[in-house]
Amino acid sequence: MPQGIVSSNLTASASIHTSNSTRGLRGLSLHVRMITVTFWPILAAGVASVLIGWVWYHPRVFGRAWMRAANLSPEVVESGKKKMPLLAFVGLLASMLVAWIMNSLGQKIGIFDWVGAVFDLALWLWLGFVAPVLLGSVLWERKPLKYYGINAGYWLVSFIVMAVILVIGAQTIGGAMYDTGGNHNVYIGGE
Repeated sequence: MPQGIVSSNLTASASIHTSNSTRGLRGLSLHVRMITVTFWPILAAGVASVLIGWVWYHPRVFGRAWMRAANLSPEVVESGKKKMPLLAFVGLLASMLVAWIMNSLGQKIGIFDWVGAVFDLALWLWLGFVAPVLLGSVLWERKPLKYYGINAGYWLVSFIVMAVILVIGAQTIGGAMYDTGGNHNVYIGGE
């Protein structure tokens, strides 16, 4: 494996079900979870999060409203532009960390498709961790509800896009062929 590529070869969790409720060839179904963590989908998810933030907080989208809600003057924002490359890089690293955690959790709970990525991973993580934590800014820092809404909305969109990118990355780079019919039957190819 080339230097700098993050990979974690986990053992596949497989089981054969013979009940009538399981779909597959003559009642047999092989369920295999995503088995690798690779650098490229995590990087892509991190970049997507940064790009979403760049658009989301642009003055023509939510930037002006966010600045007013955060009580930031244009001069303060302008003075921060000198540090923008460093801030964007740190933001990318933070987003990649979130993507890596999402990917690891997706493996553990068996996320197979984009529907699971959105509804079983992104929404629950956002609802359980992001929404309540950001609410603290309204409760304790006395920020307006608009400030909370703008920031929470950004993270919701970012989590959804990142989770979908991670699942697509696992399907393409990981070498897995997924059943899009909702059966979650997976064939791990490329061996």
